[in-house]
Amino acid sequence: MSEVQRVELVPGYSVARIINGCWQLTPDHGGGPGSEKEIFRIFSEMVELGFTTFDCADIYTGVEELLGRFRKTLVDPGVIQVHTKFVPDRNTLGQLTAAQLEAAVDRSLRRLGVDQLDLVQFHWWNYGVPGMERMTDVLLAAQQRGKIRLLGVTNFDTGHVRRMLQAGLPLRTLQAQYSLLDRRPERHMTRCCEETGVALLPYGVLAGGFLSERYLDQPAPDRMNRSLTKYRLIMDEIGGWDRFQSLLALLVEIARAHQTTVDQLAARWVMDQPGVAAIILGTGHRSRARRNLSLASLELPPGTLAPLQQWLADTPIPPGDMYELERAPDGRHSGIIRTELNALEGPA
Repeated sequence: MSEVQRVELVPGYSVARIINGCWQLTPDHGGGPGSEKEIFRIFSEMVELGFTTFDCADIYTGVEELLGRFRKTLVDPGVIQVHTKFVPDRNTLGQLTAAQLEAAVDRSLRRLGVDQLDLVQFHWWNYGVPGMERMTDVLLAAQQRGKIRLLGVTNFDTGHVRRMLQAGLPLRTLQAQYSLLDRRPERHMTRCCEETGVALLPYGVLAGGFLSERYLDQPAPDRMNRSLTKYRLIMDEIGGWDRFQSLLALLVEIARAHQTTVDQLAARWVMDQPGVAAIILGTGHRSRARRNLSLASLELPPGTLAPLQQWLADTPIPPGDMYELERAPDGRHSGIIRTELNALEGPA
């Protein structure tokens, strides 16, 4: 196995600084490669090159089970780390019970074929709906019983992360959207992560693929899937398609001068930001293991990114704290998010 850069989340538990995101393997995103054999070949190549950490969720249809079957093919299943999430349905958030959450943890354990979940990242759609603290207590109790190694959150804002930490919840990670287009973590969250030791795990670092040379000098697409629509809406918050084109032109110029690519530059920029422990890059129809190796070793001469830093200084950050736009009732950003994906088991 290759030696790639890793980071310890707690003593004795490290993850690769480039995490394999598995949302693209769901039916909603095309399901990935045509066969499980091909998926496992891609997984194996990434693991062999040192990218041993996978990110999934209980609402990624079939993915926990897929990773569970992949573990069984490994001589040493303990070589990989699998991070999952608990994402309850928004419409029934107020009726969520401790028994349902406990059953969801047990369901993830069964699907992954493990006795302990490496990391469970918790999401809560509406801070105004009571019950969040009670559910975090349930997760903490499951951790104390050995069912969960580490606890984290996904798409929480800074104030709630600080309050949870102050209440004694041992949060180790925060998964949040972060890219050259969406720099909302810089408003409050990166400082919080640096001060508290919570590891920031950004997703969306390539803006669903928009941060690629193929979009340079192209008109804005008129047909997009939900993922691209999400990032296109963020683009509108910072100046629209024309502003985005100016960023791409700048990235292409830098990339060509230094024998790299736009997506490598964009991903490396996020990796190097304060508070960022590791980034999540999607695993789709083709392995990006070799590209990840190039990304992990990418070094640019001092001053290379000065023009990019000037572009960022001249460009607004989307408004609000983390996930604030997406939580706004009846807003453009919240309207494209699917919120009813978890068929919970156990007594209501």
